[in-house]
Amino acid sequence: MKLHNYFRSSASCRVRIALELKGLPYDYVAVHIARGEHKKEPYAALSADTLVPLLEVDGQKLSQSMAIIEYLDEKHPTPALLPADPAGRARVRALAQSIACDTHPVNNLRILKYLSSELKLGDEAKNAWYRHWCREGLQAFERQLAQSDASTFCHGDTPTLADCCLVPQIFNAQRFDVSLAGLPRTLAAYQACMALPAFEKAQPSSCPDFEP
Repeated sequence: MKLHNYFRSSASCRVRIALELKGLPYDYVAVHIARGEHKKEPYAALSADTLVPLLEVDGQKLSQSMAIIEYLDEKHPTPALLPADPAGRARVRALAQSIACDTHPVNNLRILKYLSSELKLGDEAKNAWYRHWCREGLQAFERQLAQSDASTFCHGDTPTLADCCLVPQIFNAQRFDVSLAGLPRTLAAYQACMALPAFEKAQPSSCPDFEP
């Protein structure tokens, strides 16, 4: 397997976590999206949407982190990243999509670049945008967690797709100084994750292309 990704990409980090949790070896291929490498050859010829991550596996080119992770979960079902019961799977997917579909898209790099280059927002205004929407998303995540009994991770006593999505979002929140006050269930799940080697190995600072 070959994973084209960027150390700071939240979507890439989700896939790295899933690969580490499942103990699957892969070749790490860095695509520096801050320098626009995702829009240029040779990567643009591989990726139809010119986004990261992209997983080359079994002769296929798979895009979109959520689809990649579910592919990995189906091909390599142990340890499972989705619960066995339909209600549990729906809850985990809802938690994951709360981050991947609602919170992250309005704060990713291309949005921040557009705010700066096209709308001419200064760094202070751009960072205020980031902190507002990230905080809103994490508060919604906390409310969802609070609707069920407490657990070690986002859902149950083992990491799931929801944890794969949550942890990179917390990395980003810390980077942009987003307030994490009043999020006890969210932070408890994050801390449980970071106690596991898989999450430590997948974090940005552990990547070969990491830049401080």
